[in-house]
Amino acid sequence: MDSERLKPKLFSVIKGYKKENFINDVIAGIIVAIIALPLSIALAIASGVSPEKGIHTAIIAGFIISMFGGSRVQIGGPTAAFVVIIVGIIDEFGTSGLIVATMMAGVILILMGLFRFGTLIKFIPNTITVGFTAGIAMTLFVQQLKDFAGLDIEKVPSNFFEKIGSYAKHIDTINIQALGIGIVALAIMIIFPYITDKIPGSLVAIIFTTILVSVLKLDVNTIGSVYGQLSAKFPTPEIPNVNFEMIRKLISPAFTIAILAAIESLLSCVVSDGMVGSRHRSNMELVAQGMGNIASALFGGIPATGAIARTAANVKNGGRTPIAGMVHAITLCIIMVLLMPYASLIPMTTLAAVLIIVAYNMSGWREVVAMRKAPKSDFGVMLVTFALTVCFDLVVAIEIGMVLASLLFLRRMASVTDVRKWVDYYDEDYDENNDPESISLTKLPEKTVVYEISGPMFFAAADKFLEIINESKKPYYSMILRMRSVPSLDSTAYKTFEKIYSLCEKNGITLILSHANAQPMEVFKKEGFYDKLGEENFRPHIAEALERASEVAKEKHNHKVKENA
Repeated sequence: MDSERLKPKLFSVIKGYKKENFINDVIAGIIVAIIALPLSIALAIASGVSPEKGIHTAIIAGFIISMFGGSRVQIGGPTAAFVVIIVGIIDEFGTSGLIVATMMAGVILILMGLFRFGTLIKFIPNTITVGFTAGIAMTLFVQQLKDFAGLDIEKVPSNFFEKIGSYAKHIDTINIQALGIGIVALAIMIIFPYITDKIPGSLVAIIFTTILVSVLKLDVNTIGSVYGQLSAKFPTPEIPNVNFEMIRKLISPAFTIAILAAIESLLSCVVSDGMVGSRHRSNMELVAQGMGNIASALFGGIPATGAIARTAANVKNGGRTPIAGMVHAITLCIIMVLLMPYASLIPMTTLAAVLIIVAYNMSGWREVVAMRKAPKSDFGVMLVTFALTVCFDLVVAIEIGMVLASLLFLRRMASVTDVRKWVDYYDEDYDENNDPESISLTKLPEKTVVYEISGPMFFAAADKFLEIINESKKPYYSMILRMRSVPSLDSTAYKTFEKIYSLCEKNGITLILSHANAQPMEVFKKEGFYDKLGEENFRPHIAEALERASEVAKEKHNHKVKENA
């Protein structure tokens, strides 16, 4: 399968690459770079690192992800989903801890790709994805309120509710000028897309509000006033000091970064595949994501992944090969060298407004509302995942969300597993005319009981087989288990078969299995049950199973007659 291949998409699409393709890719790459510029700066600041780190990440990781990735049009770089995680890591372990965690996440992503884990991401339920995405959006939105309103708070608490309490406590420090500029920036970003979608509203908002603050000399914090003069130099790679204790403490955050990067990048690939009619290579994409994150960390950058919004913008503007993503990274590098000093004039409240729009777009509130029509259990899992993401962290949310979703799935599967008895027509107490469950069948052989089993036989449905176990203690000649609707059998269910067989053998009952499918039959043969029961007692169809029961009934009847003679 193409999705399994470990070959960069660039190496495949470059064959037959034409001048027209190059022109379209360059135009798309430049436009995406313009979109990515304010986002990269804003995301870096929101993450607690210097503004240029966001651009370094978009350049380095973006170039590598496009060059070696498994998608034709994926755009890599920093994304809003990582902000909350990065802030938590920096608070506890500092920037060196973030670099180590990002590099570890890169290694995990590469291993996930090499071991073909790309297709396993689809097993994460949509309820969990919607829940933690909405939770991250809520957390990101609340985090921006300080800069958006110009609140005078020396250090904002990392805990969600403590953060809300801190805002309430310092409500009297609101900077009206900063709040006004932030509202203007929001208004521009909301209204401008209705005027034209060729120029990103965020860029227009940044240029307009920066000029407004500079000309009117407003008392509004800017990037320069908070972070000082920004460097236009490209960073040099540095390897941090690492020890085993640091690795042990950072393994959990590293897994969080890796899992989130994998989920978001592959979701972006799936969305873009539908837009361009292509098919991504999920495992190669994970390897490229890992390479991009390792390289980003070496140059002091932050975690990166595929950015859905920027990837969609790439497609809409004509990008059709990884060349567009590489051009996007090169363009950002040129902009950084030429214009970085001017970035220090950008108001902090404007960047907060940009991220408020990002949080709104990623919240997926329409999906949340639509999920109210889903089964209550699914909606409940989504709400729990959302609440845990907001109140604790993403790791706890995904872990508990997956456990809840799995338990609910098991309950549903157990509910479709059914064990149904075919009534013995020799039973004097049976009235066929008053039986609504009557099945038109040939009469069963003497002292024969038949059970039809439907659905998967596994540990969660074990209680369904108690009736069969109890029945195997009665004085029958044969017991037939019809298994045509049993697709799978686990070890717990197999032990139940062992128990039924032992009781049947003890009570002189011949156990006959009808129409055992491939997977259950494989289990029976592997465990030696096939040989124990005997080939003659495995029948492909119910008619042949009934014939076998007739033979057993005749043999036992004749044997009984001889004993009485």
